[in-house]
Amino acid sequence: MHQTLPYLIDSDFPSVRRGPVKTLQVNLGYRCNLSCIHCHVAAGPKRTEQMDRETVDTVIAVLKTGRIETLDLTGGAPELNPYFRDLVRRARSLGVHVIDRCNLTILLEAEQSDLAAFLAEQQVEIIASLPCYLEENVDRQRGKGVYADSIQGLKRLNDLGYGRSDTGRILNLIYNPQGPVLPPPQCTLEHDYKERLRADHGIVFDRLFTLANMPIQRFGSLLISTGQFDDYLSLLKATHRDENLATVMCRDLISIDWQGYVYDCDFNQMLGLPLRLNGPSRLHLRDLDLNHLDGCPIQVADHCYGCTAGQGSSCSGALMD
Repeated sequence: MHQTLPYLIDSDFPSVRRGPVKTLQVNLGYRCNLSCIHCHVAAGPKRTEQMDRETVDTVIAVLKTGRIETLDLTGGAPELNPYFRDLVRRARSLGVHVIDRCNLTILLEAEQSDLAAFLAEQQVEIIASLPCYLEENVDRQRGKGVYADSIQGLKRLNDLGYGRSDTGRILNLIYNPQGPVLPPPQCTLEHDYKERLRADHGIVFDRLFTLANMPIQRFGSLLISTGQFDDYLSLLKATHRDENLATVMCRDLISIDWQGYVYDCDFNQMLGLPLRLNGPSRLHLRDLDLNHLDGCPIQVADHCYGCTAGQGSSCSGALMD
């Protein structure tokens, strides 16, 4: 389900070109056990879109070329895809670093009781959403009871060595603002998170990533319905910094949707703006030659200001402190 807004596409955002592709970000489907208001994918329990076996095999074939350093798995809840674990095993056997974008509560689902142990065994890096260290704020954004379940999930990961420097099991958290504002400085907020989570729950983690909310899909619709869309877009444009352009994620990442089509980033995927090489047709992963991407222009629109506003924002957090 794409939501392409004309006033996003008619944009004055600066042109950006690609470097070598290092990361393959794969959306395994939109099914999720949560329905968060900030979700730019509009995922939820009633979504049925899931990547099939054939497309997963195509992803594995690309990994076998040896060109990809990191496989970044997202959704929905990517763990709900029936081929998630096989894909992780195959990628790790090829020496590819794997990231799982985990909502934490999925670790408590009855059919996922061994998920945390599996991720630890495979040395999968976990990037987990925890939009605040305060219970009321998390539950307001993600649903009642989500904070308590997230804390349980984090404790389970800590028990398996995640977030402890001597294990190599990396646990990073993601912060999203509660509304149409920019995130605070990442370094300062990370310090606050570590102090509060350790003091209140005995939880440790590696890094905190701060992400700006994108004015698309569920959050974009919320902004429109409350009359805040134009003001938020103006804020993003007013705080744009050219120096962030050098490190935006789309320079060395490509995004793959659940059907196998290729995009410059996950946000373009949600807007139906495919990666363009030759002609207007969508490019499928099976037809992609990674050698032809270096130096190619990236499709940009007004939502891209969400990545370059203030300290910058990407799938790996702030672009500068």
